[in-house]
Amino acid sequence: MTSTTTEIFDPYDYDFHEDPYPVYARLREEAPLYRNASDDFWALSRHADVHAAMKNDSAFSNRMGVSLDASAWNQDAHRVMSFLALDGKEQTRLRKLVSAGFTPRRVRELAPGVQALTDRYLDGLLAVNEDRGEADWIAELAGKLPMDVISQMIGVADADRDEVRRLADLMVHREDGVRDVPEAGMAAALELIGYYTTMVAERRKRPNDDLTSALIQAEVDGDRLRDHEIIAFLILMVVAGNETTTKLLGNALLHLGANPSQMKDVFTGTDLVGSWIEETLRHDTSTQMLARCVADDIELHGQIVPAGAKLLVLIGSANRDERVFTAPTVFDVHRSPEELAKSMSFGVGRHFCLGANLARLESRVVLEELVRRTSGFEVHADRAVRVHSTSVRGFAELPVTFTRRAGR
Repeated sequence: MTSTTTEIFDPYDYDFHEDPYPVYARLREEAPLYRNASDDFWALSRHADVHAAMKNDSAFSNRMGVSLDASAWNQDAHRVMSFLALDGKEQTRLRKLVSAGFTPRRVRELAPGVQALTDRYLDGLLAVNEDRGEADWIAELAGKLPMDVISQMIGVADADRDEVRRLADLMVHREDGVRDVPEAGMAAALELIGYYTTMVAERRKRPNDDLTSALIQAEVDGDRLRDHEIIAFLILMVVAGNETTTKLLGNALLHLGANPSQMKDVFTGTDLVGSWIEETLRHDTSTQMLARCVADDIELHGQIVPAGAKLLVLIGSANRDERVFTAPTVFDVHRSPEELAKSMSFGVGRHFCLGANLARLESRVVLEELVRRTSGFEVHADRAVRVHSTSVRGFAELPVTFTRRAGR
């Protein structure tokens, strides 16, 4: 295999989306620095290389954004991706200001609301399950709850939430044969920008206790967020925060469902739910890859990657690197905390995911309540429908049969 053979790794290929992991294994072994000339990118697949690149935003810049797509790769990417598409002092400034509104305390205070939403959606899901013998985990719960949590937090009206989720879904979906953001995705981004522009203007006139108002009021050393910076962060929240948690919840059921003995262990109580979540993040992470812009010519694995090149860091591959993880292809809720800590699903360094605590909170509340109310489930994987995206991995539909616990 040569490192320039396009067929080896095509992030737009629907077959690759079904199971990228054999391709990643070949890349790690045979082409740890891979070159795709057709789509003009390089890729790193080994854990050590991905970790080093993600920590070093001087050499591997976020300034052009984090998306493979050509139309999203530009100096204005921060207007949609917020601080995710900035480096250095600009990134630090914006992240500090956003953090002044999006505080750990605000996340912790969401717990009762997440529990209430979980109870409501589980009631509905289990009712559908009793009526039909199964329920779509995504449609009935996993696709709704993360969006509702974020919408409540930032102040999206109840009546608008389904439409906001539809637009967010369109932004990450990739159409078969289209090697860029589809027109529908571009239109969705513009609609979301317009929606949040109106919402920010309204909050400036009439602030309340939501996150949008908190971001408007946030101040660090006399500095405040500008409107376009708030809007970009709200889009990042609704796309990254919503999509990745939905996919995490779907992937969690798929993989535990494929391992009956581990499911029996998990459903003896709630003690293993945290490990279930962390192993899902490692084994089949929602965010598979991110792009970086190479700042200066750099030598990697005996090749020169030129300044300005687009380089993909393959998180999904790094999390399965046999150099770091024991039996990396095996889903194991009993995997050691030391190994789980090496997962890079939420990033590393200054770009560590600001929403990691929120994603873990939502997943923990949902899956603990599922364990309390049911004694197990069967995933109908043959009828599952995948989301097709270059970066996000998960399901659009996941039919599951649940078994209620006696008395629940």
